[in-house]
Amino acid sequence: MSYLNLIRYPNLIMIMLIQLLIKFGLLIPLEVSTALDTPQFIILVFASVCIAAAGNCINDIYDVQADRINKPQSVIVGRNISEKSADRLYILLTLAGVGMGFYTSNVIGRPGFASIFIGVAALLYLYATYFKGMLLLKNLVVSLLVAFSLLIVILFDVYPAITSRISVTQLHASKVILYYAVFAFCLNFIREIVKDVQDINGDKNAGHKTLPIVIGRKRTRYIVFALITLSISMVIYFMYTFLYQYQFAVFYMLFLVVAPLLYTSIKAWSAETKKDFARLSLWLKGIMFSGMCSILLFGFLIL
Repeated sequence: MSYLNLIRYPNLIMIMLIQLLIKFGLLIPLEVSTALDTPQFIILVFASVCIAAAGNCINDIYDVQADRINKPQSVIVGRNISEKSADRLYILLTLAGVGMGFYTSNVIGRPGFASIFIGVAALLYLYATYFKGMLLLKNLVVSLLVAFSLLIVILFDVYPAITSRISVTQLHASKVILYYAVFAFCLNFIREIVKDVQDINGDKNAGHKTLPIVIGRKRTRYIVFALITLSISMVIYFMYTFLYQYQFAVFYMLFLVVAPLLYTSIKAWSAETKKDFARLSLWLKGIMFSGMCSILLFGFLIL
């Protein structure tokens, strides 16, 4: 169980489910021409999961000092698992992810795409060892990688299947995935800032420069409120662009995405304690997953 906690298996399950939802809840129902069959796509999913798991592993290895203050009950490296064992797991997961990425790249006839997995693995290592101490850069890197876990489906499954020109369904599905990637980026970016407020004491001790350390908790709280409000506007625009004629989908987005976001923004305005910000982080994660699950609507409602 310690190894599962080290790689943060709930986050990995979320990545896996979102990619499977895109494939089986959007691309297949809309009969979009794709490059990967089901077994090949599963390998792509596992490649993504292995790289993400390796990133979580190396992050915990280098974050022990801060975690001993921020969440001492959750420290794994050096307590339940030795640093040497964690390093070995990191190497194994990275090699597995890059290897499966290399295989998938050759299957679609784009061997150069294997460098994407190498680049992401390197970026995750730099995040754990260097970027984490830089103002907002770590937030951007993590959020971009979350968005990329969706965009990788376009790169490996939709784009290679384009022949002379992109079809209407390929274009439409790609736009939907792109909007979801932007949604995932925005919510994860906000969540990373909220987590920085939670972890302010440990980050100070580790010498990190996060937004709440630089400008204070109160100003950071107002920025979180503004960013959530902006995200609500983006979701409403998405609903108007894609879902205005589908009543059920509109109700789903209003009650399971917009309303929770509105509630979260109100709570962000008045958040004070570490416990308040922990709740905000949990709600944002739930809203992100709820939004991703709405991908299933498109296979049955659009086109």
